[in-house]
Amino acid sequence: MNTFFIEFRDPLFGIIIFFVLVFIIAFFSYWLARFRAKEDYRHLDRFLRQFRSLPSKSELKVLITKGELSEKSWMLLAHSYFKNGDYEKSIEIYNELLKVGDKENYRDTLFLLGRTYFKAGFLERAKEIFLKILQNNPRTPQALHYLLLVYEHMREYGLALDVLEPLDELHKDIKRDSSYLKLLALLNDADIPADEKVDKIIETYKKDHQLTYMVFEYLFSVSPKKAWENFDSSKSEILTDILWHVDKKDLNLDIITQNGYLRELYTARGDVKMAANSSIFELDVLINLKKNTNATLSFEYICDNCKVVYPFAFNRCSSCHAIDTSRIELSLSKDYHRDFSEENNSFQ
Repeated sequence: MNTFFIEFRDPLFGIIIFFVLVFIIAFFSYWLARFRAKEDYRHLDRFLRQFRSLPSKSELKVLITKGELSEKSWMLLAHSYFKNGDYEKSIEIYNELLKVGDKENYRDTLFLLGRTYFKAGFLERAKEIFLKILQNNPRTPQALHYLLLVYEHMREYGLALDVLEPLDELHKDIKRDSSYLKLLALLNDADIPADEKVDKIIETYKKDHQLTYMVFEYLFSVSPKKAWENFDSSKSEILTDILWHVDKKDLNLDIITQNGYLRELYTARGDVKMAANSSIFELDVLINLKKNTNATLSFEYICDNCKVVYPFAFNRCSSCHAIDTSRIELSLSKDYHRDFSEENNSFQ
């Protein structure tokens, strides 16, 4: 009998049993962990699916009315949709909060709704909301500011200028806004001949020397000769992209010769040979390349107020709405225009 059960007393048998038990436990633990992870993923997926689509208006009303989420939570959710550019969802939440939310927060919610309509491009609705706010609370600078922006986008510059009066009474600085709106009104006035418009713009600029980029962008596109005649050499770097795109036949060599930055700029472009190098890296590279490679300048525009970067020039920042805060950043890029010209010449 003892001989029959001798293997149970063998140490090697005990080790084998131990490793078999470890394998069985590990095997079941692994598959149990996988099963739990899969269930957790399904649960999380079901949870996240709730946020991929907003409830219908009727469902939203029920959810807000039930009070399962506080009004502040709904406001934060609407704001997150606004920040992500999902204005439709943000608008639906604000509209329902106006119907069933706390009346103490009514004006603030109404303002946020108007701002969202403005950002989404529904200018008429935004205007109605801001006028409604101002009807009951005329001394609301935020509503006045956005109403001014709405009128500006709708090209109703006279009405936008009217909004500046109550802002002035609230001790807000309106000088730059006033100059900007008056210049916009002048530029968009189809009844004024181009020559007369140029003279008025130059006359205005000589008085206050504001909105340099906006002024010379128009002058160089319409009358390069008068632009050079009234050119302020101290503003050359602000106007780099405009000057870079001036046609060669419209260059004023007398002014270029007298200005170190312009000599470097147009030597880099290959129009003149007036500079051997430049302290600006991009210009220095182009000067030393001497058209031996297919490179040119490209531009980015940074708002000095909010630091947002744009691929295009602007006079009023679309993010913080500051005026004349654009700063140009230079970079080197491939000259696709030259490629296209060379390709066309090869077929001739």
